[in-house]
Amino acid sequence: MRILPALRIGAGSSLVALIFLCLAWESVLAPFKPNGSFLILKTLPLLLPLFGILKGHRYTYQWASMFILLYFTEGVVRAWSDTGLSAKLAMIEVVFSVVFFMCTIFYAKHTRQLPQ
Repeated sequence: MRILPALRIGAGSSLVALIFLCLAWESVLAPFKPNGSFLILKTLPLLLPLFGILKGHRYTYQWASMFILLYFTEGVVRAWSDTGLSAKLAMIEVVFSVVFFMCTIFYAKHTRQLPQ
């Protein structure tokens, strides 16, 4: 199927972009505290599905589609409650997480084994 490479690229690039966004957000752009905070550690769980997503493992796509909803929720809450640059970064987090979610669920759907 020709859609599978596009879904893999979409999922991989949105996950990598979300990793860099979280690192930049909590370290330099708009940290919770002026000198940075432990919220930068929220990036570490994003590394768990990275290699499985890049290699195209269906099982990783399945569980990562549910896992990313935590970041979607955080983005929505912070977009609603924060102000300024932090709220804008939260909206970008929401966009990246939605793109990742859509790519992962469609990839899992298109790679399922159909009964013969």
